[in-house]
Amino acid sequence: MEQPYAAGSVEPGGSDVAERVEELLARMTVEEKAGQLTQLFYFGDLAGSEADSEARATIGVADDPTGSVEEALGRGGAGSLLFVTDPAQTNRLQHLAIEGGRHGIPLLFGFDVIHGLRTILPVPIALAASWDPVTIERGQAVAAREARAVGIHWTFAPMVDIARDPRWGRIVEGAGEDPFLGAAVAAAQVRGFQGEGIGAPERVVAGPKHFAGYGYGVGGRDYDEVSVSDHELHNVVLPPFAAAVDAGAGNVMTAYMDVNGVPATGNGFLLDDILRGELGFDGFLVSDANAVRNLMTHGFATDLTDAGVRGLRAGVDLEMAVSDPAYAHLPEAVRAGLVDESALDVCVRRVLAVKIRLGLFDDPYVHEGRAAEVLSDPAHRDVARLAAERSAVLLRNEGGLLPLEPDALARVAVLGPLADSRRDTIGPWVFDYDNDETVTILAGLRARLGEGTRVDFAPGVRPGQRTFPSMFDMWGDNAPVDPEGFDDEAELQRAVDLAAGAEVAVVVVGEWQNMIGEAASRSSLELPGRQLELLQRVVGTGTPTVAVVMNGRPLALRWAAEHVPAILDVWYPGSQGGAAVANLLVGDAVPGGRLPFTWPRTVGQVPIYYAHTISHEPDNQGRRYWDEESTPLFPFGHGLSYAPFSYSDLDLSADSVGLDGTVSVTVTVTNTGDRDAEEVVQLYLHQRSGRSSRPVRLLQGFERVAVGAGQARSVTFEVGPEHRRYWNAVERDWVLDPSTFDVWVGGSSTADLTGSFEVTG
Repeated sequence: MEQPYAAGSVEPGGSDVAERVEELLARMTVEEKAGQLTQLFYFGDLAGSEADSEARATIGVADDPTGSVEEALGRGGAGSLLFVTDPAQTNRLQHLAIEGGRHGIPLLFGFDVIHGLRTILPVPIALAASWDPVTIERGQAVAAREARAVGIHWTFAPMVDIARDPRWGRIVEGAGEDPFLGAAVAAAQVRGFQGEGIGAPERVVAGPKHFAGYGYGVGGRDYDEVSVSDHELHNVVLPPFAAAVDAGAGNVMTAYMDVNGVPATGNGFLLDDILRGELGFDGFLVSDANAVRNLMTHGFATDLTDAGVRGLRAGVDLEMAVSDPAYAHLPEAVRAGLVDESALDVCVRRVLAVKIRLGLFDDPYVHEGRAAEVLSDPAHRDVARLAAERSAVLLRNEGGLLPLEPDALARVAVLGPLADSRRDTIGPWVFDYDNDETVTILAGLRARLGEGTRVDFAPGVRPGQRTFPSMFDMWGDNAPVDPEGFDDEAELQRAVDLAAGAEVAVVVVGEWQNMIGEAASRSSLELPGRQLELLQRVVGTGTPTVAVVMNGRPLALRWAAEHVPAILDVWYPGSQGGAAVANLLVGDAVPGGRLPFTWPRTVGQVPIYYAHTISHEPDNQGRRYWDEESTPLFPFGHGLSYAPFSYSDLDLSADSVGLDGTVSVTVTVTNTGDRDAEEVVQLYLHQRSGRSSRPVRLLQGFERVAVGAGQARSVTFEVGPEHRRYWNAVERDWVLDPSTFDVWVGGSSTADLTGSFEVTG
């Protein structure tokens, strides 16, 4: 099978880059070197804006350190800034740095371009649900183009942490539970951000994060400690990072928490031995915000000087700091003999090299007149809409309720406070958006159905509230409903009455965007507030009901999965989300997304994932609890379409191969319906015996294919040694075993078309 997500490569920079670096390095003082290893926050161009409040909240900053930042630039005390998005401001600050320093070294500007800058794409977990690396790459290329147009050189993305506990809020930023899918998504995002390599026109440096194991926080609680075995680390956590590095990622970001008792940002084994040694990463490494300083908070470092030395020795090249950076104390550490100046030189070389490769020494300034043209490009909105259409997952469609027939609809009820919330439609982790251009689900449906259909709206219930105040508790003027004067019972009854008088009810349920993301873990997966009650009462009217779910993690939908005829998961679909959802509901677009995680029945099953080992009593795997099934509500890889598919004619090219052999697996996929549609063909592998107990199934291939109505298509996967190798905890190395391998091909992790082959050696 042709794999469009195969890793690419970038040129290391060549001898000319190294020569320029060494020439600069030879003229720099130790203070100037420490400055190049320091990145500071700057909020001057966001002052007073909504983006400013969200950005400050993200990192817990109350005061604007603008004055101290500009003073630092004037003396060469910072080599990088973040949160600058105004081209004029970028140029002004660049002038300060170039003219203030003795060597004319330009600044490197970074920003959180997670799923778009001005044009907002679906959230990353949604992009992963597309199972389409081409769509993912195209979307992040748009994000990179907009970012570079305003002067951003580098993004703190993609987040490639594997997440198997949906209580963890940052599951929304990643690709879910599976390392094979996660690796494909990571590589696609890096290619989208960076293009052919560092310095490609209209592209930015990609910064995969957070190294490593951040998604394994105990209890799903953000920032809490991680204990992860070497087996889990190598076989599950590291593959997406390896794929990102192989795709040429120029940067990697460290993580906040302890990993096996040692803070990740001071963990030389993790950062040097594994990241640089095993994975071969040769770019620059940045700390997460204040993570070097927080080595003191962990009880790991004694003071800021010690924190700076420990971060440097662990391999952190650039410290991201709000104020009073630990790396500003490195000169005194050198003078005290706590660290050699040569250790600074190693890091400075990497930082200078990326600036040279980006062309910043030759062209450091932003072309201000171009920014508005790029940000308003209508082609970017088309990419965002298509990404939202391809990311949606049809979870349930009993009786073929969807797609709706628009010409036959006289009256539609659109219900739920999320249905007309622009801020929630684009989701978390966006800072430079234009809220006015966001298309909500209500607006999208009204535009698509036109004047011939009456579309009534009622929020029905007020937004659910977080139990504890949080740094993310802000809506401002973008609150989905006005809490003042909101009569709960009257509004709920009004929604029910509208549903009773409509031919179909579209109920939009889910989590508000400030309930997920960083510092937004949940102990429950229940729908916040009275949304379930709204859904139950609407269904009780007898009106055909569609539940549209807006989310970034699996929610408690067991009642809905039994009583609501159609459930469409649209995630946080972005700037053009409402237009995409309308197209999906009426059949202008056909759902083809698939779940990138296992959907639990209740939070008590968490963590639950498909790639578990057989263990003792496999026949009782689904009955591990006495009060609940231990099977998921929806399996990994699940997703329906508006056409049914069948699988047949599974063929393996060989019954037996050697350890280094490859088997071709071919299957016929048939669209047995009367509508063109797309299927995600998935291949799973199981090794029956070997030096470790291997998971019951492992995803080892996928392809999203378009199949016309009544047509068939042949799909071939190559299963080679790279799909069978694994890291063995006893031998502490990668191994290949002779064994019998079972193969399944189908539309989810529960595929039942199977074959097998032998590996000898």
